[in-house]
Amino acid sequence: MALSANLYLRQSQSLVMTPQLMQSIQLLQMTHVELVQFIAQEVEKNPLLDFAPEDNDGGSEPMRGEEAVASSETAIAEESSGPASDWYENGKGQSLNESLDTNFDTALADEGVGARADAPELLGQWKSMPGAGTDFGEGYDLDDFVAGQVTLRDHLSQQIPFAFPDSADRMVALTLMDQLDEAGYLRADLGEVAERFGGTPERVEHVIGVLQTLDPPGIFARSLSECLAIQLRQRDRLDPAMATLVDNLELLAKRDFATLKKLCGVDEEDLIDMLSEIRGLNPKPASGFETSASEPVVPDIIVRPASDGGWAVELNPDVLPRVLVNQSYYAKVSKCRDAKDGDQAFLAECLQNANWLTRSLDQRARTILKVASEIIRQQDAFLRHGVDHLRPLNLRTVADAIKMHESTVSRVTSNKYMLTPRGLFELKYFFTVSIASAEGGDSHSAEAVRHRIRTLITQENPEAVLSDDDIVSALKDSGIDLARRTVAKYREAMNIPSSVQRRREKRALAKVSTS
Repeated sequence: MALSANLYLRQSQSLVMTPQLMQSIQLLQMTHVELVQFIAQEVEKNPLLDFAPEDNDGGSEPMRGEEAVASSETAIAEESSGPASDWYENGKGQSLNESLDTNFDTALADEGVGARADAPELLGQWKSMPGAGTDFGEGYDLDDFVAGQVTLRDHLSQQIPFAFPDSADRMVALTLMDQLDEAGYLRADLGEVAERFGGTPERVEHVIGVLQTLDPPGIFARSLSECLAIQLRQRDRLDPAMATLVDNLELLAKRDFATLKKLCGVDEEDLIDMLSEIRGLNPKPASGFETSASEPVVPDIIVRPASDGGWAVELNPDVLPRVLVNQSYYAKVSKCRDAKDGDQAFLAECLQNANWLTRSLDQRARTILKVASEIIRQQDAFLRHGVDHLRPLNLRTVADAIKMHESTVSRVTSNKYMLTPRGLFELKYFFTVSIASAEGGDSHSAEAVRHRIRTLITQENPEAVLSDDDIVSALKDSGIDLARRTVAKYREAMNIPSSVQRRREKRALAKVSTS
């Protein structure tokens, strides 16, 4: 067959991932903080984008600082010339002096004209305060008057100068302080620190020994056992038996009390007393100090009971981005005859990007609301009766119900939170795998089964601790068909020890409570 070049006319459809389409997809999975940062960047570089003004629900305009000062001055003037001052100056004060056997002119000498004369000066000082000339809603913030949190670094920096008279040791101590982790443990290489300051590892070890005597107890420890030993030493309770117990924390974690009694050389009663002392120690000495500002989780969707017996699902207005396209500015600039072609092209591109952003934000809000409404419809029993009635749900079920792609639902449910009468939940919480029913009925949610296992273990009798096989039997009686290895996997995922460890721990706790 001879090769030849031919021309064909073919019509086909294809999806082209433009930069704007890719950005629209990314907007779906952005958190509230990421979305605010992205919009701020777009407003900064696009002259046609503006933040929408905040609505004032108060009805009337808030009083500004200067108006408040003028109102205060007027009130003081009216008070000084009002009925209260006339009452005393009209002679009734003289009769009051005689009846009470005192002289109010002398008693109030320091609070008379001098105090009234100082009032305008104080008000003038208040005027000059930051925020006094602005709206109370913006300039007056109660957080400005809250005492600052003392950090661990500040707390230690106040003690180190008194603990180290030598300046070289102080420099080493400050360097070691910068290498503490969030729990207060030292994560430094002694060799590197010694080489940096031209000293020896023994000298650095001496500095660490002094640092371990500072407050809070247990600070600058390099392991959990050393942290507990430091606290026990400061309490004068680090005897040989307690030191052996601290050196064998892995046996304590396994609840192997029989081996611990042999190693420590104590009886069961003494071991119980030692365990109670260990529980009173702080394994994380730096936990009482603020390390970083904690950001509260802001819900994206709010669910409330509706008047018709259903549920009202709405977007949280506090997280809705308010962006407007300045059409008047565009019309004014586009009519300018002195504008160059490059300026007109730049302005047209800015208008296109601004319109795209507003449409994308609107589509994002509609998609989130649609997905959340379908989740609430599927999990109606959970909202009414609790986690035991959480239904198994997957992304495909929601995607088919709202006629969207499964990947779109996955992006919407990432890092989005819903505030319900049952509490605040991430949208991913409502998607759990299905577990077959023992009676052939409706399947159960994995989260509901885990809650059931946790409830059974919490309510178990210390004299009859449930094994994994006992939990399997109890679940089967409730209509849940689950294998023993699956029960063990769920139990370990919830950090619940085995039945043998639980039996040892509960017996020890029972003896401590009776003693």
